Amino acid sequence: MSQRTFSIIKPDAVRKGDTAAILAVIEKAGFKILGIKKIVLSKAQAEGFYHVHSARPFFNDLTTFMTSGPIFPMVLEKDNAIADLRKLMGATNPANAEDGTIRKLFAASIEENAIHGSDAEDTAAFEIGYFFAGYELK
Repeated sequence: MSQRTFSIIKPDAVRKGDTAAILAVIEKAGFKILGIKKIVLSKAQAEGFYHVHSARPFFNDLTTFMTSGPIFPMVLEKDNAIADLRKLMGATNPANAEDGTIRKLFAASIEENAIHGSDAEDTAAFEIGYFFAGYELK
């Protein structure tokens, strides 16, 4: 059964010009892109999106980084989308990521790791709704 997940190509990857290459990897892996947009987050938007991490010591650095340039939030669909995207992204720290994963190919560090992906169905539902109105997704 088809499942939806949410992903963001982060500012570091956009700055380096890796957006198209990352999208190609995602599509080659069988994901259908249901919605995508290019935006620059405000600090308040980033803080709202990452509110679950607000008590963590890295929260300010994370939200500052995510507002440092354009991002590409997107909704993806395929069977087993959440788990499959997590596997395709690779470990959060690119030094530990498997060869061929997005983070191994495009990430510079644990902080600048190129891509975000939802980790569970409830997270995906929140994240999709945060960036996309229902009418934007077909």
